[in-house]
Amino acid sequence: MRAVLCREFGPFESLALAELPAPPIAPDSVRVAVHAVGVNFADLLIVQGKYQEKPALPFSPGFEIAGVVSELGPGVSGLRVGERVFGIMDHGAYADEAVLPASRVFPIPESMNFAEAAGFPVAYGTSHGALDWRARLQPGETLLVLGAAGGVGLTAVEIGKAMGARVIAVAGGPEKLAIARGQGADHLIDYSREDLRRRINEVTEGRGPDVVYDPVGGDAFDQCLRSIAWGGRIIVIGFASGRIPQIPANLLLVKNCDAIGFYWGSYRARNPALVRQSFEALLGWFAAGKLKPHISHRLPLADAGKAMALLAERKATGKVVLTTGR
Repeated sequence: MRAVLCREFGPFESLALAELPAPPIAPDSVRVAVHAVGVNFADLLIVQGKYQEKPALPFSPGFEIAGVVSELGPGVSGLRVGERVFGIMDHGAYADEAVLPASRVFPIPESMNFAEAAGFPVAYGTSHGALDWRARLQPGETLLVLGAAGGVGLTAVEIGKAMGARVIAVAGGPEKLAIARGQGADHLIDYSREDLRRRINEVTEGRGPDVVYDPVGGDAFDQCLRSIAWGGRIIVIGFASGRIPQIPANLLLVKNCDAIGFYWGSYRARNPALVRQSFEALLGWFAAGKLKPHISHRLPLADAGKAMALLAERKATGKVVLTTGR
């Protein structure tokens, strides 16, 4: 099989396609013929050795796949050969084939294509878990989303609307904001041209947002924390800006607000039943037309480095997907 290999931690431009033996099937596992692979910002970090987890070298990056079940291991039930599925991996998704635990494989609706399915689990799973489990977002509350045209940010806009919130989308430039508007955002803030804190104050009439969804960090986090509503919650998703903010505890005190960390990946092992329930809700919203995955780029598997560059240079909106040519 073909697989994209990381042979040493460093620049993602050094990733290369290689021929490898297909992984053997294992008990309680499923073999999937991969059609499409989701590309995430975390893929850049893991290749550079900056992620929370460091696989043994060499390894293939990638967390999410979509394809067709081609083989069932002993003990697997509830899935069948030929079924269209998406799956979640610790790494190893950038390949023609994948073997993974059946518990991490989920059937996809007939109306969902492989590219949409490949970009679905991490981004939508992250945003739903963050807003539902951790932020406790309620209908009628105001949600502010930073990086609102990015991979996870755009899904937070959609899910916030599905949960009944008023959504403020923050992104850089009119083109990205137009995409956020198309996915349901009620208000738009262009941080590249407008003073973020002042515009938040204007849009919320001085009250501030109840929930801030932040995959960006840096200066944007600082300004949002100072603008948040009394009793608000700011959800730390990541640090795409490159700077991890330091939180002044006095702001938490005077605003009675919460700064909440959220790492969706840890739930896969700690509470897989909750993850499965989340996907059931998300796929229900997809079937009802409330979620419409946005994919800005589809590239062949051999162009994995180019796909990561699109994310690093902030040239992508929504998801970037690799395809295997099946």
